[in-house]
Amino acid sequence: MGIVKISEDMHENLRISSNALSRSINAQAEHWMRIGMLAELYPDLDHHAICRLLIRAEQAGGLDLQQICALADAAQNTPVQEAAKA
Repeated sequence: MGIVKISEDMHENLRISSNALSRSINAQAEHWMRIGMLAELYPDLDHHAICRLLIRAEQAGGLDLQQICALADAAQNTPVQEAAKA
């Protein structure tokens, strides 16, 4: 585990969001990092699709980048995603 330095403004945003969503500040930061990482890796997926991927990954044993990428690749080829592309 390492130390990540963030601005005071971001820390305040984390504090407010973590209180509102009943998460620790670290859990809120990690949640935002997961969402951001997947949004960058899969820009065609919306927030709802990314959250579904995270839930599926948790059901399969937790966040593993290779597993997430495989799930995301599979999700991009579902009929819902294909219809959204059309």
